Amino acid sequence: MTLSQNHPMLDGRTQDSALIQALTGRKPDRHPVWFMRQAGRSLPEYMKLREGVSMLDSCLDPAMASEITLQPVRRHKVDAGIFFSDIVIPLRLAGIGVDIVPGVGPVLDTPIRTKEQVENLPELTDESLEPIRQAVALTVAELGSTPLIGFAGAPFTVAAYMVEGKPSRDHLGPRTMMHTDPEVWDGLMNWAADASGKFLRAQVETGASAAQLFDSWAGSLSLPDYQKYVAPYSSCALDFVRDLGVPLIHFGTGTGELLTAMRDVGVDAVGVDYRIPLDTAIERLGTGVSVQGNIDPALLAAPWEVLEAHVRQVVAAGAGARGHVVNLGHGVPPTTDPAVLSKVVELIHSL
Repeated sequence: MTLSQNHPMLDGRTQDSALIQALTGRKPDRHPVWFMRQAGRSLPEYMKLREGVSMLDSCLDPAMASEITLQPVRRHKVDAGIFFSDIVIPLRLAGIGVDIVPGVGPVLDTPIRTKEQVENLPELTDESLEPIRQAVALTVAELGSTPLIGFAGAPFTVAAYMVEGKPSRDHLGPRTMMHTDPEVWDGLMNWAADASGKFLRAQVETGASAAQLFDSWAGSLSLPDYQKYVAPYSSCALDFVRDLGVPLIHFGTGTGELLTAMRDVGVDAVGVDYRIPLDTAIERLGTGVSVQGNIDPALLAAPWEVLEAHVRQVVAAGAGARGHVVNLGHGVPPTTDPAVLSKVVELIHSL
């Protein structure tokens, strides 16, 4: 199947945007920039809109999710919107008991650890994704020539939450399961790949011009474990959208040693976190893919001259890549002054 003719990538709106050019190895006339977690958290207008509404409810209210996605684009003049959602939304839509507990993160009613539990997991249906399609359609109608990036958690990160039942520091549960119960692990990862893939496809079909797979916890893995127990399923999740022809981005935190394996699942760009110098990452990745990153979020609170020097250094390092989308090496901290982000965008566009 291909995209409909009124999709922003086909009707002239976004295919020549700075973001899409950089992701596909063309040379845009300015450095494209967007920020992970730009939607929400640090913006007063977001806090006001979210008052009294739970995180997952706000993700599943199409008008609210759309408005939150648009807020940072309006305010910061970034080169892309990132769809406002959460890694566990596909679980909620499939009917799995999960909630986001303030100050804790995603918590499941029942962790998934046995063969029976995996076999009884509900399927994510096409119908249940309707609120996602509605939110994307509303957003794309407002964004005009600014591309929307689709969002999904990578299967390992989704599965890690499912096994632990809550956020974890070392992800011992999933790392143990892959070795002690490879059959159960395979079933769980196939379920997660299917859910993430369908979630991404709904966004791209309805108007997202690119798609990013977030593997927040892949950095807890060794390279051999990642290659054997994780990469094939990330590739499966991305298979759901490959035929749609939009650029694909793969990002993980603490993944300096996994970069080439993350590239090899078949993507157009690899996100680089702040723990590894961008030029080192580019050297490892080669010229076949673009890079995204990797301003250190901690420096957003530093004196302007310190932050400015760092941003200039990141942009200069990115010149060695096939294409470079400027971003943070992880998400926007909630305490960030929005005016600083706007100033960073202005600086990047001026270089």
